Amino acid sequence: MRRNAPASESASAGLPALDAVTLNQFLASLPAGVAMLHDAGNGHTPLRWVEPSELEDPTPYLLDGEFVLTAGLPFRRSVNGAGHDAGTGPGGEVAAAGAAVADAYVRRLVAAGVAALGFGLEPYFDEVPADVLAACRNHGLTLVAVPASIPFAALGLEFSKLLESGNAQVFRQLAETNRHLMRAVLSPRPEHELLAALAQRVPAWAVLVGADGRVRARAGTAVELSTLQPLLKRLLAGSGPRVETEAFDVPGSALVFGHPLRSTRDATLGGLLLGTDKPLTPAQNNVVSSVVGLLELLVRQRTSGSLAPSQLATALLLHPESIAGASTTGLNTLRDLLAQSVGGTRSGLVRVVQGIRPKAAAAADGPVRELLQWRRLFDTKMVELTDYGFAAVTRLKVDDQLLAEVEQLGWRLVVGGAAELPALAAAYRSASALRPRVQATGTTVREEELTWSVTGLLGGEAGGMLASRLLAPVLGQEPERREAQLQVLRAWLGANGNWDATAKDTGLHRNSVRRQINALAEILDVDLAQAGTRAELWIALQFADSAAITGAAPDNGTGA
Repeated sequence: MRRNAPASESASAGLPALDAVTLNQFLASLPAGVAMLHDAGNGHTPLRWVEPSELEDPTPYLLDGEFVLTAGLPFRRSVNGAGHDAGTGPGGEVAAAGAAVADAYVRRLVAAGVAALGFGLEPYFDEVPADVLAACRNHGLTLVAVPASIPFAALGLEFSKLLESGNAQVFRQLAETNRHLMRAVLSPRPEHELLAALAQRVPAWAVLVGADGRVRARAGTAVELSTLQPLLKRLLAGSGPRVETEAFDVPGSALVFGHPLRSTRDATLGGLLLGTDKPLTPAQNNVVSSVVGLLELLVRQRTSGSLAPSQLATALLLHPESIAGASTTGLNTLRDLLAQSVGGTRSGLVRVVQGIRPKAAAAADGPVRELLQWRRLFDTKMVELTDYGFAAVTRLKVDDQLLAEVEQLGWRLVVGGAAELPALAAAYRSASALRPRVQATGTTVREEELTWSVTGLLGGEAGGMLASRLLAPVLGQEPERREAQLQVLRAWLGANGNWDATAKDTGLHRNSVRRQINALAEILDVDLAQAGTRAELWIALQFADSAAITGAAPDNGTGA
C-alpha cells in the first residue's frame, strides 16, 4: 500500500505530471455493465489511480483524486460487529449496511479527495446497499456499480492503458514542441520566433526585456510596460533561480509571471514576462521552462559568451594598423585573441577555408543555422557567410574525415595553407584566387598540394578547354600527322624559337623546321612573333594529350 502524500509534496519531490485521465474519460472506457448510480458532477476531475481496498478506513493510504473500489467488506464487518441482521446475500453473508456506517465511510472518502467509489457486486452483496447510495448523494461522491462479471483488475488495467496512451500523446506533443523551438532558435530572428512559438502553445502573452528593462521582443497583447515596472524592477534586481509573480485586474493578466534570464555567474541579463488568466498546466510549464532556457543561451551568447572574437574585431576595427605596426606585445595579444576565437588555447598557425555553395543548397534553412553548422564543423567562431558560400579561419588542418563530411553535404572547399596572423589577409587572397578553379572543376583544392605554376593553378579541366580552343586545327588531324606537328611546335617553343636547336631536337633539317612552323602559324591563325601567343600555346601544349583523348570541340559560339 502507498502512504498518503499531499499533492504539494509530490510536486516538490519532482514527480512528473505528464497527463491526467479524467473521471469521465475513465468511465466512458469501461464495459457497458458498469452502471452509474450517482453522478456528483465531477466528471472533469483528474484521476490519479484506481485503488481496490477492503479496509474500513482506507484514507491514510490514499492520494487525492483516486477511484476507490470495494466489494462491501467494510460494511459487512461493521454490521456483523453491531449485531444487526439486515438480510443475506449469496453464501449467507449480510447484504446491507447501517446508515451510520455508510455515512461515516463516504464522508471520510470525500474528505480525502476521492473522486469516485466503485461498488463491486458479489461475493457480499447482490446490489449496492441503499444506505451507501444515500450517503454518496448526501456527501457528493460519484458512485458506480461494478457487476461480478468484471474483475477489479480489469478496471485497473483499463486505467493504466488510458494513462499510458495519454502520456504517449504528451511525449509526442513535447517532441514536436521542442522541434519547433529549435527551429525558432536557428531562425534569423530567434528571440521573436521563440516568443511566437511560445504563444502558440501556451495561452499567454509574452514580453522579453533586456538588462536595461527595454523590450526586445513580444508576442500577444500585454499589459502596458509602465504597469509592469514594479514586477520588472524586482525581477532585474534579484538573484538566483526564482519566479516573480503579480496579479492585475486586466483581461489576460490575472496572473503574471517573471522569469529571470541569468548568466553562468548569476548576473541577471534580462527577463521573460508572461501573462495569463489561469494557472498553467504541467505541460505548458514545461514549454515555458524550455523557452526560458533557450533565451538564456541566446542572451549569454550575445552578452557573456566567448569575448575573444568581439575583442579582436574591436581592436582591428579601431586600429587597422595594429597588425602591421603593433609592438611585439600588442601583436602577441592579438594572436592570443585569434587563438581563442578559433577554439585554441595558445597562438599558432591558422588557415583560411572557403566553402563554395552547391546549387542544391542555394535555399538554406537560414543564415543562423548555416553559420552554426560551419562554426561547429571547423571549431571556430571566425566564420563569414558570403555570396559564394562561406569563409572561415580555423586552426584545423581539415583532414580527410572532415573534408568527407563537408563534401557529403554537397559543398566543395578551398583549403588554404597555414599562416600567421599578419599573413591572414594574404592567405585569404590566395584562397580567393583558387576559388574559380573549384567552381569550374567541382573538386576541392588544397593550396598546400598545388604546384605553384600556371599549369598547376589552371587545372586539368580548364587546361583541356584551353588546348581544345587554341590547338583545335591540329588536334582534329589524323593521329600520326597531329603528333608530328605537336612535336615540332613543342620543341620550337621549348627552344625559344631557335631553329638550329629545334632541328637538333627533332632530327629535322633547319629549313624543314622553318617550313613546318610557318605552316602551323597559318593553320592555327596566330602570329608566332608575339611572346604572349607563344606563351599561350606553350601552356596549351601541356594539356594537348588530354584534349586529344576527349575529342573536345572548340566552343566557337555557334551552339553547334
